[in-house]
Amino acid sequence: MPLIKVQTSIAAPEPAQVTALLKQLSASLAQQVGKPESYVMTALEPGVAMTFGGTPDPACYIEIKNIGTFSPSQTKAMSQDFCQKIEANLGIPAKRIYIEFTNATGTLWGWNGSTFG
Repeated sequence: MPLIKVQTSIAAPEPAQVTALLKQLSASLAQQVGKPESYVMTALEPGVAMTFGGTPDPACYIEIKNIGTFSPSQTKAMSQDFCQKIEANLGIPAKRIYIEFTNATGTLWGWNGSTFG
């Protein structure tokens, strides 16, 4: 059930660029957490009103959720990986990206009419 949700202040990129980015993020998240990509969900929300450091310059907020516990080395590696991907694909500097990592319990994540716990 890994999830990566990207919210950004920039306008929506071309649909093909969005699809390519989401596919990159999906494969990378599956690899990073060691789970099948068939369970990974990705989302991109462009055009979100936001500021960072008091300015409306392009910025990005990323949520990464997973059933289990992230280790400090895992979150550091994911932060580097996903910041690089967002900067390369959307042009948002890594210094204007926040990432929130959330450990989830299986009983609090539903799927297919049931839960993972």
